[in-house]
Amino acid sequence: MVNTLEEKKGEDILLLDIQSLTPIADYFIICTATSDRMLRALAEGVEEKMAGQPTDWHRHEGRPEDGWMVLDYGSVIVHLLTNDLRRYYRLEELWGDGRVVLRLK
Repeated sequence: MVNTLEEKKGEDILLLDIQSLTPIADYFIICTATSDRMLRALAEGVEEKMAGQPTDWHRHEGRPEDGWMVLDYGSVIVHLLTNDLRRYYRLEELWGDGRVVLRLK
């Protein structure tokens, strides 16, 4: 998923291990999109990559025009946000006790 986000030009990609913090998922991937259009492309890229993959769960929330989309694959939850919403909600701070596995600027 991270490779797909990078290929689609997602920015400030963070892979966060949250296994010790919550039972809802093992990892969060947080990625910034520079526009609604890019947000849609990032979501579509991840969904194409995951199509046919065995997953515990798949749920999609939000729309590109909302500025925040969540793709829930059970053990991995992908948060795609515009820069403004990422700064506003500060998910990195909220889940700051999680272990940073990878960060791509």
